[in-house]
Parts: sequence; structure tokens; C-alpha cells
Amino acid sequence: MEPQQRFHDFKEDFRDPYSRDRDRVLHCSSFRRLEYKTQVFLNHEGDYFRTRLTHSLEVSQIARTLSRMLVLNETLAETIALSHDLGHTPFGHVGGDELDILLKADGHHMGFEHNFQSFRVLTKLEKRYEDFDGLNLTFASLEGVLKHSFPYKKPFLSGLDEKFNLQKHPSLEAMVVDHADEIAYTSHDIDDGVKYGLISFDDLREDELCQRVDEMVLIEGVSRNDRLYRHRFVAGLIKILVEDFIGYSKEGAEQYRKDMPIVNTLDASLTLPLGFSRGTTTQLKKLKKLLFYKLYRHDQIVSKMYAGKQCIRGLYTALTEEADLLPPRHKLLLQAKPQHRVVADYIASMTDRYALKLYHELNGFSK
Repeated sequence: MEPQQRFHDFKEDFRDPYSRDRDRVLHCSSFRRLEYKTQVFLNHEGDYFRTRLTHSLEVSQIARTLSRMLVLNETLAETIALSHDLGHTPFGHVGGDELDILLKADGHHMGFEHNFQSFRVLTKLEKRYEDFDGLNLTFASLEGVLKHSFPYKKPFLSGLDEKFNLQKHPSLEAMVVDHADEIAYTSHDIDDGVKYGLISFDDLREDELCQRVDEMVLIEGVSRNDRLYRHRFVAGLIKILVEDFIGYSKEGAEQYRKDMPIVNTLDASLTLPLGFSRGTTTQLKKLKKLLFYKLYRHDQIVSKMYAGKQCIRGLYTALTEEADLLPPRHKLLLQAKPQHRVVADYIASMTDRYALKLYHELNGFSK
């Protein structure tokens, strides 16, 4: 697919279009800020925890492997993976949820949703060209970010339905990224949670999928008391899920690859044979449920996330009440855009550290 704007012939650039897309994402400021944005655990709590940046890199690595094995466009999948979390706020999902509540309370029916915010980062909020906003990415990359998570049709996307056809499936590469994301966050949240004592392997071995992983590690010759057990467990979980996905999806990917362009034209009501096997799908759902109650709802995480919510709410209130607190570029945007949306975009762009620093400054506290 051709880029939205074109300045050079392909012959003048040694990269293919998706390689250019990937490079533009890697060099944008929103991507760099992911280093200091929460995945699950607050960034400054320890130097081992995943951040949005490390998570995006891990999703990219898994997506590239899956795409290569299914003979899909590896670079397109990589670009979508690196872009899919650009719209996340500080403090993970709770930050986005809080901004959604605040915007809707102020009459903005679109609210806030991180997938759509990632799309807005790529098309509106990043500024790299004099004549237009955004990163000048191909249609396929933008569609992959906008629609990588099913269902695609959501109320706040009504204005984009005609261009991106929310009734149709996106590329297989976008679907691969969705599953790579699931593999990455499930396995690596376990790694971080066990590392910092928020969940134990005794808890995990109650789960059927984790029992399969445990058996694999023991067959390797690594005992449960071995210091390498955690690393081998996480690697084993990724291996099981990746191999299951490839094995179940290979035939379907080959079938659809023959008859479709890079962007799928199949109706979204049709279920594609691209995913995990039925048994693994059921087991993975059960594992995620266990993690929700025993890890994500752990009192240490809940208390930190509550503090993050209060920070988001405090910043939103202050920046809405006093527009002069906004940086110059955002103050200029107030001439053309609703104030609450400008404030929300500014807050969403912040790292955890900067949001906390500004919150403390505005409330008269030294950090």
C-alpha cells in the first residue's frame, strides 16, 4: 500500500514502505516515552519490571516469529506491534480508564480508549512534517493499529468507518499482533509478579496450562528450587503458546493468503482459523482469570494504581482550570480543539515520572 503522502519514488529509498513505517515509529517521541510508562507495575518500583517500551519490543519479537512462520509480512507485523501501545497513558490501563471517565463527565462522548489514541498519535499528535500532522504511515500500518483488537466497530470510530471499513477484518498481520500481545503480557506479567513476590509458583501450579509448562521445565532437568526455574518457566510458557498458535493457524493463513490482498476483505462476522487451538484457548482464559484475582488485584498493585488514578484526576482538574499551565504548543492547540481533549492528550503523552513530578509541583509538595 502507498503512504498517505509521497515525496520520493521508491527507487530513491532502499527501504520498502513498511520498513519506512517502522523506522518512523522508532524515531518518534511517543515511542521513546514508553520507556517510562507503566505496564503493570509502576516504573520506579524496581529496575526489573517491564515497561510499555520493553513490552512493545517483546510483542514485536513474538509477532515477527509468528509472521515468519506463517509466511506473512514480518515487517508490517513488527510495525503494528511497535505502534500498538503508543496511546497508553501513565499508570497503565487505570490511567486511561480515569481519563475516559473524566472526558465523558465533561460531555465528550468519545471518551478515551488507548487503541484509538495510538491511532491518533500516528495520524495527528506526532508532528514531523510542515504541511500535515502524523508520521505519514501506510494505510495497512494504520489499519493494523486501529483494528488489531477485535471487535473493530466501536462508537467513537464512527467517523472512520467508511475509510477503514470496520465491518471487515484487518490484515492477518494485525491479528498476529493481537495474539503476540496476549502471549507477551501473560508470560511476562508472571515473570515480574513472581520476581517481586506478588504471586507464587504454588499459586500458578493450580492452573492447567501452568502444569503443562511445569512438566516441560522438569523434563529439561531444572528443578523447582533451581534459580533458573522462573526463567525456564516463562520461556516454556511462551514456547507452548507460540507453537500452538503456529500449528493451529498455519493451514488457515495459507488458505487466506492465496486469495486476499495485504488488507483483508473478509466480513468481520466470519471467524478466521487464526489463533490458539480450542484446548489452549480455554486454558489460557483460565490462567488469565487466575492472574486477575491473584496478581492484578494484589493489594500492592491496587494501592499504587489508585495513587496513579488520583494523579491523573488531579492533573486533569488543574490543567482544565488553568490553561496557562499547559506548554506553549498545547496552548496553541486550544484555538482549534476542545480544551478537555487537548488536556487529555497532554496527560496521555506524559511518562509516569513526569506526571507524578508535575502533580506534586501543582499541589505544593516536593518529591
